[in-house]
This record gives sequence, C-alpha cells and structure tokens, in this order.
Amino acid sequence: MSEEPHLLTREDDGIIICSLNRPDKLNAMSNEMFELLEVALHRFRDSEDLKVMLINANGRYFTAGADLKGGDALERPETARGIREMHRVRQRGVHRIHNEMEHIEKPIVAAHHAKCVGGGIELSLCCDFRFAAASVEYVFPEGLFGVVPASSGLSRMARLCGTHWSRWLIMGNEQADAEMAFTMGLVHQVFPDETFEEEVMAFCRHLAQQNGEQMGAAKVAIEMAHEVGRDTGRNVERMGNSGLMLNPGYLEGVEEYIKGIGGKG
Repeated sequence: MSEEPHLLTREDDGIIICSLNRPDKLNAMSNEMFELLEVALHRFRDSEDLKVMLINANGRYFTAGADLKGGDALERPETARGIREMHRVRQRGVHRIHNEMEHIEKPIVAAHHAKCVGGGIELSLCCDFRFAAASVEYVFPEGLFGVVPASSGLSRMARLCGTHWSRWLIMGNEQADAEMAFTMGLVHQVFPDETFEEEVMAFCRHLAQQNGEQMGAAKVAIEMAHEVGRDTGRNVERMGNSGLMLNPGYLEGVEEYIKGIGGKG
C-alpha cells in the first residue's frame, strides 16, 4: 500500500486548499511536501479562477517543523560560507518558496488547528493571513540545538512581531499559546476549536469575493510602504490608485456602496 502524498490539494469555489498530510509524522516538512507546495503555488499564481490559497493540515499537529529524520537535516557544510549558502539556496528550496508566497499578488491564508513548530511558523509568516484555533501552541525549537531559525523565521518574526516577542520565542525558547500569539501579532484572529474550520473557510470565501486587482495592488503596496519613508509611502498609495481608479468597476462600486448606505439610513 503506497503512502499518501505529503501534501493534498483540492479546489473549492475559487479557493485552493493545500493540506499538510503526514499525520503519522506530525506533518514534519519533507522534500516531497515542499515540492508539492511549490507546484500548487504556481498553479495558484497562474490560474485566473483561483482567488485564495488556504494552507491547513491533517492530524494532531499543524506541523512539527522540518523533518529532522529526512536524511539531509543532519548534513552540514564544513565552512561558515557553505552554511550561509545552504540556508539561502538548498534546504528544499524553502527560501525560494517563501519568497514566492510573499510575492504572489493573491492572498494566502494559514490555518493552525493544532501545535505549530519551527518551520511551520516560518511558512506561516510568509502568508498574508494567519488564524489559530484556541488550543494552539507555537514554539521555535532551534534554541535547543544552539542555533536560530534561519529559514526566514528570525527575520520575518522580528519584522512582523517586533524584537520584544522575537526574544520571547527565539532567545527565551518559550512557547506561546493562541491568545499570546494574537497579542504578538503573529495571528490575526483566534477561533474556538469547535468552529475553527468553518470560521476560516468563511473568511476565505469572503476573500474570494473581493476585487482581485485591488488585493494584488494592496499586497505589493503595503510591503513597499513598510520599507520606505513616509513621503515615499504616500507616493506608493497614489501610484497604486492611479491604476485602480481607471478600472471600469471603480465607479460602479462607488455607486453601489452609496446606494447601500442610503438603504441603511
């Protein structure tokens, strides 16, 4: 009997759902899992019919992080430069995949129904939206090995949640529960365990109904505005709208919005 794929994909009304699928291995992230994820990312990027990507998981963990028993996890270059290049180029193409997730001009959602460890946090930090079930816990185990999360974990964590909470997870080797993760800004919202899946799907369906051009432009503009000074950031806003407001649907949308407000009055 052959093993199931390490990542399952299906489509649901404009949403591509990618499920980490090694429940017997706590969804440890394998070469195969990343290869399948990259294929799904390209499909998502290139299909006009796909509006939202949802990354979730099967089993009692979202993921236990990198597959440390997968063969190459214990291999190490003999020089510091080699280690730096390993993180940048090798390691299952992780950096390439993370960067593609950030650059695709469509929304990607991570749904943590259960414990999320190490590489799972790194993967999720590249998503546009992150949700947690109430019982979820987060931890970076790298400190136990005497290293730091180097597949974008430290850099994206510090950028998103600040140095204060990055110290807690990375230097302190402490865990965070779902409510603490919400306080950190690591997740956007916490839902009850019992309704978690339906709440996340409702949000994804809501996203799928939004204006795709607006969301794509907003995703790029938000990142640009975060990187530059205030004046340049305002220019980024104006540049974004200079194209969006020429869209024929813009005036129609304004008119519909005004009608809706009038109806409520």
